[in-house]
Parts: sequence; C-alpha cells; structure tokens
Amino acid sequence: MKSPTNTTTARLLITCPDKEGIVSSVSSFLYNHGANITALDQYSTAPEGGTYFMRLEFQTPHLDLSRNMLLQTFGDAVAKRYNMTWQLSFASDVKKVAVLVSKYDHALLELLWRWSRGGLPCQISAVVSNHDDLKAAVESFGVPFHVVKVNKDNKVEAEAQIQALLQGSDLVVLARYMQILSADFVNLWPHKIINIHHSFLPAFVGANPYQQAYDKGVKLIGATAHYVTADLDQGPIIEQDVERVSHGDSVNTLRDLGEDVERNVLARAVRWHLEDRVIVYGNKTIVFN
Repeated sequence: MKSPTNTTTARLLITCPDKEGIVSSVSSFLYNHGANITALDQYSTAPEGGTYFMRLEFQTPHLDLSRNMLLQTFGDAVAKRYNMTWQLSFASDVKKVAVLVSKYDHALLELLWRWSRGGLPCQISAVVSNHDDLKAAVESFGVPFHVVKVNKDNKVEAEAQIQALLQGSDLVVLARYMQILSADFVNLWPHKIINIHHSFLPAFVGANPYQQAYDKGVKLIGATAHYVTADLDQGPIIEQDVERVSHGDSVNTLRDLGEDVERNVLARAVRWHLEDRVIVYGNKTIVFN
C-alpha cells in the first residue's frame, strides 16, 4: 500500500452564520501563525443572512503553535467571535476504516483495490461479514476478516460483537451489508457510517430495487452513498450517479450496470469523507469536491 503524500496538510471545516469578515479573520489568523493556505472553498445559503460553510487546507511545517495551542487559540480568537461550528483535522492522522459486507463483493473490492493503490487516504483495518464467502479475497489484501453470524434471534449479541470489532475505527462503511442496523448501533456512530444504496434515492427504497426499477420501466438507474441514520435509507446524501438504460434491459443487466455505478459512487463518497470534504447540514450535505 502506498503511503499518504500530504502529511503536512491540515484541514479546517467551518459552519456559521454568514457575516462580513469571516474569510479575512480566518486567513489572517493562519497567516499570523505561520500557515500557508493552499486551498479554500466556501458557500453561503443566501446573499445576506444565510449560513456560511468553508473548507480550507493549509500547510503546517512553519506553524508557531503546537497542535493543542492552535486549536485553543483559534477557538478563542476566531470561532467564538463568529459562533462557528468547526473541525480541524490533520492529514498525518490517518483515519482507520472498517467495512461491513455480506456476499456481494463489487463495492468492497473496489475500496480494497483503491486503498491498496494509495487512492484512499486511510487504513482499512478490518472487514466484518455475516458470511465467510469473501474471506480469501479480503485476506489477500492483508486485511483481517471477521465473521459475525446474524439472525433474528441473536441480533443484539451480534451487534455487540461487531461493535467490539469496530472499536478504534474512525469510519464504518457498509459495502452492501445486507442487515439493518439497530438505532442503538447507528446512534453510536453519528455521521461516521456510510452506506451504498443500490438505487437513486429517494426512489426504490428497501429491498430489491433493481426489480422495482425494472417493473417501473425506468430509463435511468442509479446508486446513492449516504450517511446512515436510524431512519432506513433516509440519511444525508453524499454522492449519487446514474446510468441510462432501456426497455430491452433485463433485471440482470440493470443489476450489472448498477453495480458499476455503486462501486464508483461509494468510493468517491468514502474518499471525500476521508479528505474532510463533507459538512452535514440538517439532513443535507455540503460537499466541497
């Protein structure tokens, strides 16, 4: 696996009421403490009186403050003044990712392949499945594979086992994990579980969406990557894509085309999360991609 190359980069995410002087205050603060800003994206919901969002990257080699002092000083000098909700992260802190999967392998293998090639800035630390079908494929990447059987009688115990295996992870990815996680499970990971849903939400929620799409005679099929909430398939959407289809395509063809969309949509959503490009705002996301 290739090592991350941008280990001197720090990233600042900001949400606050929009007003004059935000960009100047943030950039001046960083300049005065030796940071070099290398990227800045911003968005406001309205020309005046809206909500303001910012994603900023800066370089850290010449900072005159320790990491803890930088956090404290920025909070006191800038964030409080503008009533900011904010997050500062460092690329050198490589995030740990755990993946849950059942039998379908396409989304999982896409993540593992990209990670092995250095395309995902993380450490995939474990794969957990309710089946053992993908054990050899996962272990060929040098990733631990765990089987936790789940049925209607042991769901509480199974989720407890899974939670134990996930400890220390920064992100959980559901790469076609065909079990519904309980609200108690999900609530322990707020905006830290990403699911790939094999349809263009909000259409065709629930099971067997390709059959639903076929029965409806759609001309487009799609996939949706979203954060998981206690409400099934209702979490904030991170990324979506579609593929054009025709009346002559069978359910199997739709499924094959859809799996290609799924793997790419999920990989993009995971990468954007790892690179701190996503701000959750209510049940929506602001994605600086």
